[in-house]
Amino acid sequence: MSPTAAGAAGFLFLFVLLFTGMPVGFVMALTGILGFGALVSFDAALNLAVRDIVDIFGSYNLTVIPLFIFMGQIAFHAGISTRLFTAAYRFMGHLPGGMAIATIGACAGFSAICGSTNATCATMASVTIPEMKRYGYKDSIASGVVAAGGSLGILVPPSVIFILYGIMTEQSIGGLFMAGILPGILLTGLFAASIAIWALVDPAVAPRGPKSSAKERIASLSGLVETLLLFALVMGGLFFGLFTPTEAGGIGAFGTLAIALARGTIDTAGLVAALSETTRISCMILVIVAGATIFGHFLAVTRIPFEIATAVVEMDLPPYAVIALIILVYLVGGCFIDALALIMLTVPIFYPVVTQLGFHPMWFGVVIVLVTQIGVITPPVGINVYVVRSVVPDIPLAVIFKGVLPLLAALALAALLVVLFPDIALVLPEAMR
Repeated sequence: MSPTAAGAAGFLFLFVLLFTGMPVGFVMALTGILGFGALVSFDAALNLAVRDIVDIFGSYNLTVIPLFIFMGQIAFHAGISTRLFTAAYRFMGHLPGGMAIATIGACAGFSAICGSTNATCATMASVTIPEMKRYGYKDSIASGVVAAGGSLGILVPPSVIFILYGIMTEQSIGGLFMAGILPGILLTGLFAASIAIWALVDPAVAPRGPKSSAKERIASLSGLVETLLLFALVMGGLFFGLFTPTEAGGIGAFGTLAIALARGTIDTAGLVAALSETTRISCMILVIVAGATIFGHFLAVTRIPFEIATAVVEMDLPPYAVIALIILVYLVGGCFIDALALIMLTVPIFYPVVTQLGFHPMWFGVVIVLVTQIGVITPPVGINVYVVRSVVPDIPLAVIFKGVLPLLAALALAALLVVLFPDIALVLPEAMR
């Protein structure tokens, strides 16, 4: 069997295993070991797998992942998410769809100290959905807003996916974080506009809340200041080159813990829970990374990524037509595969194509994050929808999926604008130079 045929067979085997429900990290590792063994030798495949696993779990660069996850977990257990929502609600609760817009604002704020779409979604679902239902919001908008807003967790820095993309493509993680800021602001604004239009068209879906007094608004700002300080500390330090991404993660985690202890909003049980969840999520991510690394070595032996890049360039298609095809792959793949796993699988294939066509690697990173955000809220996988359902099991899945539809248009528009106007993503990274 030729290397190319072996690669095609490997992909088929991988997708078959994915549909059995086997964890994606193990699927990629097993496929990579069997494929590499068939083409080279099984002794070499096993030695390579052991080396990859040891390298990944012992990598200093990857320590940034548990640090930022711990930062988000401490923020959750210390109640920072609740204070963010309260501050946003005091200023916007009286507007059409104001409480839902406040939820989007809180999601964006929490994403700035979290880095995970699932964590942002679960946190905001537990905090905001009961409040929205209490004020008469329909289940569709209450749940759909949280599922869509939670997707900001992988776009607004610090994003775990940006960290992994930067390591895989040897791009500056700090630069990628900066590249996500303006698209994150743009998407947050488009989400808010979509909700406002929805509420104006159908006022019954999102009744206006009472208008807060100036005193209440000022008092609520204390919950916003701490998040802004943490974000400014972490992003500012990266922007001005004061510390590395790993140091930024350590400083952010320490700062979040210090705020929680100073406020007295976290106890021993909360700290233990934060450590436990950080360990669980970090191990899950590192297993996926290790599996993708093993599978990537198998792909390198098949030479499929290089052959695809060469074939695409020789087709002489307009560069943006190629980008459109790549986006289509992510849109379809995102409906079936977890966002992190999809990016780990596809970046080694598409990255050489994109760079040969002359596109900026950081811009491409932002584009695929935006497109995979669509995948986390679309059926049949739509992981964020299932996260919301796990928090509020009384809301049917069909209702949640219905609720995300108006916000999908905002997400698609944001992706289109970043594709057409790359400077939205590149102006801040260029300013870092």
